[in-house]
Amino acid sequence: MKKLVLLCLFVLALTTQVQAQDNAAFKTDTVEFLKLTGAGAAFEKAIEQIGAMVSLENKEAYRKEATGTLDGLYEKMADLYMAEFTHDEVKELTAFYKSDLGTKLAEKQVMLTQKAMSLGQTWGMEVSGIAQKY
Repeated sequence: MKKLVLLCLFVLALTTQVQAQDNAAFKTDTVEFLKLTGAGAAFEKAIEQIGAMVSLENKEAYRKEATGTLDGLYEKMADLYMAEFTHDEVKELTAFYKSDLGTKLAEKQVMLTQKAMSLGQTWGMEVSGIAQKY
């Protein structure tokens, strides 16, 4: 009986360790995917824009500390994506973003999103005018 309990505990511990390793690989792959999408460039741009008010003498310290927050952000974003995509799907997305077309999309994504938001705002005002008419 003791051997059976020990065997069960061993199998449980081994399974937990394997799942933790799989989860760590999944998270690592997801963070890589996020960086390939252009998110990193967007975050760097945001750090620069937010830090525009920082004095020149403190700019480097600010940039270093602000950039240091990115790992935590990537971890949280990875959790978000891991809840919606499987590990295999993240691997497929990563492969796409490593392709020429994926690289082009990543480079243009921020600009396209900004332009799309502007179009959406204009459209929203148009629809709002229609709603006011009725």
